[in-house]
Amino acid sequence: MVATPLLPLEAATPAHICPFDQACSYLEAAAKELKLDQGLLEILSHPRKVVTVSIPVKLDNGEIRVLAGHRVQHSDILGPYKGGIRYHPAVTLREVSALAMLMTWKCALLGIPYGGAKGGIALDPKQYSVRELERITRRYTSELIKDIGPSVDIPAPDVGTSAREMAWMMDTYSVNVGHAVPGVVTGKPLSVGGSRGREMATGRGTMIIVREALADQGKTLAGVRVVIQGFGNVGGAAAELLHEAGAKIIAVSTSTGGIYSEQGLDIAALKAYATANHKSVVGFPQALPISNADLLTLPCDVLIPSALENQITKENVSQVQAKIIAEAANGPVTLEANQALEARGVIVLPDILANAGGVVVSYLEWVQGLSYLFWDEERVNREMEHLMVHAYRQVIQHSKTRQISLRLAAYTLGVGRVAQALNDRGLYP
Repeated sequence: MVATPLLPLEAATPAHICPFDQACSYLEAAAKELKLDQGLLEILSHPRKVVTVSIPVKLDNGEIRVLAGHRVQHSDILGPYKGGIRYHPAVTLREVSALAMLMTWKCALLGIPYGGAKGGIALDPKQYSVRELERITRRYTSELIKDIGPSVDIPAPDVGTSAREMAWMMDTYSVNVGHAVPGVVTGKPLSVGGSRGREMATGRGTMIIVREALADQGKTLAGVRVVIQGFGNVGGAAAELLHEAGAKIIAVSTSTGGIYSEQGLDIAALKAYATANHKSVVGFPQALPISNADLLTLPCDVLIPSALENQITKENVSQVQAKIIAEAANGPVTLEANQALEARGVIVLPDILANAGGVVVSYLEWVQGLSYLFWDEERVNREMEHLMVHAYRQVIQHSKTRQISLRLAAYTLGVGRVAQALNDRGLYP
């Protein structure tokens, strides 16, 4: 069994599927397949640095509240740490540690010179005003000022954050060091050094991987029936791009509920409706209501979970009818559920591949920012597609050569590259 992290983490309740334990299980499986030395496995199973800071904030009503903010830096073997900042009530140190580890393998798989990191604050951003969120973000950034930077650790948006929060982080860091540093974060607005194509990047990457998987079956996106859990930045972008390519989006959902239409949804009309209704799709007049639980079990060609982790579990996996599952969220399919799906012949496109479009364009934004030379959206999309398709082809070939699942193939490629770099760099002192 992989050792536990150096710093104590919250204990998981018996009923809860611990994301960190699951991430370690995937690491163990890859290490076994690669026949890694136990010492290497021990190093890779521990985050290099775990930072937890107090974030005192004065609310608009004058009340003082203290929040806890985390930043876990898993590995910088291949380059600076990279990973999102998540604002969500369910954020825990275990979850952030798991996501930081997954970012390490994801960057290595895509051939990007980054290590993995993740950050988060346990809060519901809907319960705070814009001014309160700005104060929280700026204080959080100030507390991490020695632990982030364009050659150290480069945050990005994640669940509950956006280009707005990244602009606040970039400004706070720049004010503290005395000059503008656009490369300290990615996913920024265009006005302060963001990249064209970043907003749609994760959804576009998912679309590309689904397209390639269908092409391997001799199919195109035209007429393919798609169900998407989550209609935010990722799911909404994937829905729009898949719809444009001819796919039929028959169901989507948000945290408040979902909608279903056998004839396919009008995505442009739905996006306008959601924008006018606080990002909710519930009540859309051209569709029937459906729960998030029932949405996951609809008969379809492609299911795209793009919300949170642990959505398909041993409790509901037998009811899932999709032929292809593309993990646009991090860890939406549990280990047990994944094994059951593979046994049934369901193609599961793993998260470290299917949702990698965001970190790819974040990398391209970082490169543009460091060079102060910015590209048009066509070039950004072209560069991203090249990296995504290349990684997909490597995973497919690795899966066939080793006779292993796509998930294990993706993990062995990512873990193997980090392990090789660690071997080549050696252990200091």
